[in-house]
Amino acid sequence: MMTEPTPVPGDVLSALRRHQRVLIAAHAHPDADAMGSCLAMAWALRSTGVDALVFNEDGLPDFLNFLTLPGPVLTDPDSLPCDPDLVVCLDCGDRARLGENLQPLLDRVPTVNIDHHLANPLFGTEANWVDTTMSSTGEMVSLIARALRAPLHGALAEALYVAVSSDTGNFSYGNTTAGALRLAADMVEEGLNIARLREALENNWSESRLRLWGLVMQQARILEDGRLAAALITRETMQACGAGREDTEGIVEQLRKLAGVRVALVLREEEKNGQVQTRASLRSSGSDNVRDVAAQFGGGGHRNAAGATLPLDAEKALTVMQPYIRFVWNRVR
Repeated sequence: MMTEPTPVPGDVLSALRRHQRVLIAAHAHPDADAMGSCLAMAWALRSTGVDALVFNEDGLPDFLNFLTLPGPVLTDPDSLPCDPDLVVCLDCGDRARLGENLQPLLDRVPTVNIDHHLANPLFGTEANWVDTTMSSTGEMVSLIARALRAPLHGALAEALYVAVSSDTGNFSYGNTTAGALRLAADMVEEGLNIARLREALENNWSESRLRLWGLVMQQARILEDGRLAAALITRETMQACGAGREDTEGIVEQLRKLAGVRVALVLREEEKNGQVQTRASLRSSGSDNVRDVAAQFGGGGHRNAAGATLPLDAEKALTVMQPYIRFVWNRVR
């Protein structure tokens, strides 16, 4: 039985229609859903005559440089010609994830918060739309685009497809909704070339990424009687391979493919303010809830995909996280 698309809250649409200068931002270190959603929102608003700009303190990821942009992705709020009337925050579990550089602007400009993550604190000052039943923020932006009567083709459709397909594992994860599938079908009918987009998304590896993956897979640890697969990526490993943060994307999903593994964990070291910290990415399937693990360390996400940052090196991070991971399969159901 078909259901009608979830209506966009009236206060969200009212805010988007009422303001003429809109800055669109997503979390730092943007993934495909965050950046694709921002670009799609900008294209949708521009189709209505709104001056929409995109901001991310880390800029456009290299792996998405094939997308057509509505303008340069700004990385410094000081480069804005003037303050916007509104900041639209996309795919952010909390305001801090937008990055330090944007915080002063958020203190003085109204915000709309659009997200699909659990435990979002509803930080928008003008409107909030948080729907955890949505596959992705991209799916939510597609509903806004429809409400604004923006045609779902061309650059707008390509940005939406990248956002939704990436967050659903190419429409294969448990968060894939009927709405996401219908959106893809509608855009294909409007001329979207999925084969070209998949080629651009997947067949773009650098040699440094290939070397990194080979080394990480060779050194992966199989723990907890085969239920946990963990990869520790140190700064030295990254430097030896000449790899960057983007080169680690997808490793955790690959570890999850091993038979018997219930939780996959990637621990990547990085340096911030002269201190070592570790970014943890967790994946699971079915009822195995890794979001609860991430939450113990100030992180979050979804039941089967979550992350956190720990002020430890990778080895110590594994030591402190492993007992919490055991609860994933030991809890009483």
